[in-house]
Amino acid sequence: MKNILKIIKISKPLYSLIIIISVLIIASVILDLIAPILSKFIVDEIVKNIQKKSNDLSPLIILIGLSFLASLASLLITTISDRLGDHLAGKIRKFLTEKFYNKVLTLPQSYFDSKVSGKIINQLNRGIQMIQDFTNTSTNFILPAILQTIFTIVILAYYNLPIAVFTFLLFPIYMILSYYSTIAWGKEEVKKNKIEDFTRGRISEVISNMSLVKSFSTELEEFKYVVNNLTNINKIYAKQSKNFHIFDFLRNLSLNIILLLINIIVFYNAFRSTLSLGEMVLILQLIAQIRRPLFAMSFILSRIQMAESGSKEYFEILALESKENFQKEVDLKKINDATIEFKNISFKYDAGEKVLDNVSFQIDKHEKVALVGHSGAGKTTIINLILKFYDPSAGNIFLKNKNYKDLDHAFIRNNIALVFQENELFSSTIRENVSYGKKNATQEDIINALKLANAYDFVNKFNDKLDSQVGERGVKLSGGQKQRIQIARAILKDAPILILDEATSSLDAKSEKEVQEALENLMKGRLVIIIAHRFSTIQNVDKIIVIDKGKVADAGKPQDLIKRKGIYSELLHYQVEGNKKLLEQFDLQ
Repeated sequence: MKNILKIIKISKPLYSLIIIISVLIIASVILDLIAPILSKFIVDEIVKNIQKKSNDLSPLIILIGLSFLASLASLLITTISDRLGDHLAGKIRKFLTEKFYNKVLTLPQSYFDSKVSGKIINQLNRGIQMIQDFTNTSTNFILPAILQTIFTIVILAYYNLPIAVFTFLLFPIYMILSYYSTIAWGKEEVKKNKIEDFTRGRISEVISNMSLVKSFSTELEEFKYVVNNLTNINKIYAKQSKNFHIFDFLRNLSLNIILLLINIIVFYNAFRSTLSLGEMVLILQLIAQIRRPLFAMSFILSRIQMAESGSKEYFEILALESKENFQKEVDLKKINDATIEFKNISFKYDAGEKVLDNVSFQIDKHEKVALVGHSGAGKTTIINLILKFYDPSAGNIFLKNKNYKDLDHAFIRNNIALVFQENELFSSTIRENVSYGKKNATQEDIINALKLANAYDFVNKFNDKLDSQVGERGVKLSGGQKQRIQIARAILKDAPILILDEATSSLDAKSEKEVQEALENLMKGRLVIIIAHRFSTIQNVDKIIVIDKGKVADAGKPQDLIKRKGIYSELLHYQVEGNKKLLEQFDLQ
């Protein structure tokens, strides 16, 4: 029940609306009980008139009128209550989504490194749906069921105590059987949810990487994977269904036996004239009505168990420690003449070996520095630390002599522009992608950025120009076009620090030349950090830092590093030799 308590606690901002709905429901329950009570008096009045052969219909008309007014009032209140319930459902959905999304945006990058986006979204949808269902159940069923049960048993006890006792016994029997039924269901639901999360996550990944799937002709394998998981889900559901219907049979059997005993008592007492016909009608109507809270109890218990298991991952994510606060106000002014210093930095990912070991270096203002080394040497980790995606395990980073520990994430990132190796674009327009992060940019600003990025000419050829849709991750653009849109975005940001993460690694020679020209415009007057394997992209840097096995193996100007034996000269030699062989093969020397 711990998650149920969390649901109740998390719904605190909606308490006032829930209370209003609850009051309306109480009124509706009371009005629903008035009709059976009035029917008792109506029947007794009819019997009295028959016995006395009276033609006075005025009491009868009044009673029928009151019964109609009670039903009308109940209908009106129920309509208002249902409308407010829909309003509550919308507010709950909005509130829970905002709370979840806020948490996700404050989680550290390490969380997303190990999670599939489709799985996170599925957990969000299921958690919100289960909590919303439970809240609706609480207002629409729990309170009415409890009140209706209490009022009904009290009225029955007034007329016949044994009937009230038998009616009361229905509830513990029904609830015990329902409890064990829902426990059995809930255990299997956790297993089912786990498989479903993996399945939805895989479907999301396949859709995102459809070109990869098709190029390797693995559609059948991917289809079989999902089909197998869905089959396993159905097997679990079949087990749940079997258990549910066994318990449901026992519930209904107990209900039928006790109702039989109640009917015998009612008819026997009516036959002996211990109960009047009006009282008999009243009791039978109340017994018929008691089925509603009885069935509601079963429904409530199942909803509680579903909410308990379905919201598990939702609350697990909410319980994670937030590392960032994007909503607090931060001074986002740009730093002039920025410098970066790593001082005895060590770092390791969770439960892993050291990726960086006592790394120290300094990058001065307007300096262009290349990070060079074998794959896995730790270059990307350095970039992640500069962006404050992670915090060092040991040592300190300084931004213009200010310790990173004292600087907010937003402040640091506002001073950094990044051009990714992967084409990080949203499935929206060119305008929105270029101005991402600077929503107050004018059309003139966007056009100037596109011109400096060598992108305006191809953008201007599109039918919708700046408002052309780029497709998911920029699928409608070529590799070079996507990179130049990224560069335009970085130009528009106008940050003092620029990071280029393999920005030209996946481009052909012509596209690389066009992108390189755009990068030259972007790099002017900035501190630039470049990760690159192709030495053509770093030939004009001021300094090269060689990273090997998480340490700084060497550092210096390109012309100096070439002359001395080491990783840089070795990597350059391999690339030059590869080019020579290519020229020899096609006799182009």
